Amino acid sequence: MNEARFIELALTNGVNREILERLPELGLEDAWLVSGSLFQTVWNGLTGRAPGYGIKDYDIFYFDPDTSWEAEDEEIRRAVERFDDLGVEIELRNQARVHLWYEEKFGLAYPPLRSSCEGIDRFLAPACMVGLQADMTLYSPCGLDDIENMIIRPNPVPNFNAERHEEKARRWKEKWPELKVVSAR
Repeated sequence: MNEARFIELALTNGVNREILERLPELGLEDAWLVSGSLFQTVWNGLTGRAPGYGIKDYDIFYFDPDTSWEAEDEEIRRAVERFDDLGVEIELRNQARVHLWYEEKFGLAYPPLRSSCEGIDRFLAPACMVGLQADMTLYSPCGLDDIENMIIRPNPVPNFNAERHEEKARRWKEKWPELKVVSAR
């Protein structure tokens, strides 16, 4: 699958389209719509399902050197207000802050990031490692083959967690039985 086809399929989901259209209004640095809402919409296109089928939430990454909880909380409130009419759950996260809470939540150290793309690089599976900016810049460091072929395989990064990988793969396989899952164990 080439980038143009990926973007075409990802934009069949009207929520993705609206988020990307409105995202610049928030004025966030290094802002990306990432992961599930993109690759799952593509899976839906490949399997003939409705574009929004199975999508739990819509993740947006940005990078702000202000790592205070208050600053991120304010941006989350602004995003909720801006996207409220879409009727979906928006997960907005400042990637400059992830190292401050990740270990407590997931039990693994997480070195500080220098960009939103570094956050995308640390997703649990190559099929998840995708981001799209409002100007249609696509970031997919492992390419698009695993997405097109519906393969979920471990991403060997330091923060990899086999249990989380297996849990997400099971949840996705229930929605998309066509998935091929490579075990992390």
